[in-house]
Amino acid sequence: MAIITISRELAALGDETALELAKRLQYRCVDKGSLEARIKSFGIADRKLKKYDERRPSFWASLSQDRDDYLHYLKTAIFTEAGQGAAVIIGRGANVILKDLPGVLSVFLTAPRDIRTQRVKSYFHCDEKRALQILEQSDKDREGFHRYFFEMEWHYSGNYHLSLNTGHLHPSMCADIIKYLCDTLITEEAESQHVLRLQELTLGQQVKHFILYEKEIPIHFLETTVSSDSISLYGVANSQAMVEAAVSAVQELVPFKAVQSEMQVVQEYHIMP
Repeated sequence: MAIITISRELAALGDETALELAKRLQYRCVDKGSLEARIKSFGIADRKLKKYDERRPSFWASLSQDRDDYLHYLKTAIFTEAGQGAAVIIGRGANVILKDLPGVLSVFLTAPRDIRTQRVKSYFHCDEKRALQILEQSDKDREGFHRYFFEMEWHYSGNYHLSLNTGHLHPSMCADIIKYLCDTLITEEAESQHVLRLQELTLGQQVKHFILYEKEIPIHFLETTVSSDSISLYGVANSQAMVEAAVSAVQELVPFKAVQSEMQVVQEYHIMP
């Protein structure tokens, strides 16, 4: 079982390549609609999706709780989709969220600007000036989204296992290249490690959800690491009582693992609601 993430510029044939690849590998194709449906099933409103989806938030939006909610549920949705089995996941920072997971292949699709411009003119039935505006805004949004949420250079090829120029490559050829690389690099050992590591990441996300959203314990910047026999908590709390409450919550949720706290206490620490 492997997960292939497709990051792409607008008009670089990302969706077309992902569909061809999913067909060849007989994988599920997880696109924008699939991830949005998954996130909405957690109770996230449309307004939050539109505010943050593959774009850099405004200054005030970047300081709001909505931003943290969106990122939390985006990660939960991607871990959930990955847990369903082999898949091709398009966009939404999946390559970053799953980057430490064995059995994941990340691909970036690009194309020359003049070719992308002609494609956008065809897609949107617009003139060249408007097509360039659409491209510039899309590139700015996607670059800002990855830089803000993940501190990642979206265009940098070193962040991916493979970059392809679709200016002169048909989606079927791109799919063949990606499939060959997947068949070559994703070993049985990597697939076995993939399952175990994904279970740890998913449990860590469940722990965060239980503390923050079910127990409503205000731990700021909460992060977790999960190993075979323990869970470690990191973050900032307003009091030692909050730290103890978070540890107790984890012990309630996962009684079979030891809990270690690396959280700091900073009194009267607040973030914007």
